[in-house]
Amino acid sequence: MTTRWLDGVIDTLWPAPSAETVDVLVELLAEIDAAAEADDFYDRVCEGLCRLTSMQRAGLFLYDRTLRTVRAEGSAGLEPNLLDGVGGTLEETPIAQRALASDTVVEASEDLEREVPARYARFAGITTLTCTPVSASERWFGVIFADRGGGRFALTDEERGTMWTLGKLAALAASVERATHQRESARRLSERISLIQQIHERVIQRLFGLLLALGSEEALSAEQRAMCHDEVREVLHELRTALGGSLAPPARRGNATVRQIVDRVAAYQDSLTVNWEESVEVPVDIEPLAQSVLLEALRNAEKHAKPGNITVSVERRDGTFVLEVVNDGVGPPAMGTGLGLRMASVEALEHSGIVEFGPLPPDRWHVRLLVPSGDE
Repeated sequence: MTTRWLDGVIDTLWPAPSAETVDVLVELLAEIDAAAEADDFYDRVCEGLCRLTSMQRAGLFLYDRTLRTVRAEGSAGLEPNLLDGVGGTLEETPIAQRALASDTVVEASEDLEREVPARYARFAGITTLTCTPVSASERWFGVIFADRGGGRFALTDEERGTMWTLGKLAALAASVERATHQRESARRLSERISLIQQIHERVIQRLFGLLLALGSEEALSAEQRAMCHDEVREVLHELRTALGGSLAPPARRGNATVRQIVDRVAAYQDSLTVNWEESVEVPVDIEPLAQSVLLEALRNAEKHAKPGNITVSVERRDGTFVLEVVNDGVGPPAMGTGLGLRMASVEALEHSGIVEFGPLPPDRWHVRLLVPSGDE
């Protein structure tokens, strides 16, 4: 598939690509076919761009649909940590809007504070900045920013063609990565549905039988009480077996922590209020679970409500870690109880925790994760 795709891309390059350009493209395509690490691959794309053009520095940014901002995924010619924390939105980056809308490589030297977020207009001594679209089939994945390390310049047609092609290659990788994540999410969802069915068949039905026996008005004999006791122990064993054998920890979302995700959303979403209790940190072992609950709550608020305010609270209460997300703007019909939150509720059981969610009159909705600390 990638070989045929490469033939089509090379046909679009004008003037004809050099042998070195073709070699770089083939190497990068081989990494996609070999399922190379995504972060390393995007670094290689940036390195290839600098190698094949006169650019000396490059940074590749992809859009995060949940956080509604971009994140750095690859770089070349820069200190590895220099792009950490750099982010923005498409609305505040006109140069990226033009590059993606026109599907061309765009450059700018004048009024950079109007082309990119003003806080980055003079980032690392930039004077002329190029922007390459990372898009395919009218799907916008992100952009590649590049420059010569200072000084004004103009791109040649050959450089534009090379940069445009590398942008398409990065879009292909992003598309493959997204499809892989979707398949993995579908697989994990199927496993969790199977787990719920197991719990229902092996645990809930037996608990219902115990409830009928213990709720009877007739007094239980010593033998009957012993049978109920043994049955409870068996039910608990079944539950632990099901959770231990079928429930894998939720996938970690990138390298960002819960605190970093909250800070990023707060920076670009005026409606978000953060109440983070001083000295409280997310326990390392529940970081993936807390991320799942936080992102699912933010996604549901955006999808099912018209919130004027979203409040994220993190605190420790009576030895219990508490993460809560509350939003208004729910309206008459409730937001519903999505499958994502139900799955998070099952995942929380592995940590002896619970996930609560539901309406808060008059028009609010809350999602709350509670997990006892290890010493309680």
